[in-house]
Amino acid sequence: MPSKRELVLDAAIELLGTKGSRGLTHRGVDELAGVPLGTTSNYFRTRDGLIDGVTTRLVERDESEWAAIAAVPAPTTVEQLIDALVAYALHSAGPDRTRSAARYALALEAVASDAVRASMLRARGELLEWGFGLLRNLPGATEGTVAILMDYLDGVVLHQVSTPVQPFDPRPRLETLTISLLGQ
Repeated sequence: MPSKRELVLDAAIELLGTKGSRGLTHRGVDELAGVPLGTTSNYFRTRDGLIDGVTTRLVERDESEWAAIAAVPAPTTVEQLIDALVAYALHSAGPDRTRSAARYALALEAVASDAVRASMLRARGELLEWGFGLLRNLPGATEGTVAILMDYLDGVVLHQVSTPVQPFDPRPRLETLTISLLGQ
């Protein structure tokens, strides 16, 4: 069962993903989370503090989702990696669309806010480090190739969330990119 803090942050993610950054208010989070008014403010005094908490929670949930979808232990072949990347893209643009939309709302907010940008840079660094740790035993995996794969995966999900096409099949392009970066 999630803690009250996690409940508040998950509600904030839901608001960001459905209403955009303008919809993210302490009161709105309290209402959606079903907690007494002022609860979100007790955990996160400022909007920047709330956004930093949301960013941290997104990283936690990303790592948890990846672990479940990729069926850790880490992929040991390029084909296993491709399967995991495709599964993640389909999940992120489908059942987890709202969380993906929240991440992109934060990315846009980072353009104009130094605090949000710092939070997003920290989160990106953590995810890249985690991703490289997961894939470091694959032949050809370097920090650079992992960054390219993660950036491309992020772009695939962004396009499907913002301008969806049907049917959505990310496999051919993810396969081409992954094989070109890591070999077969």
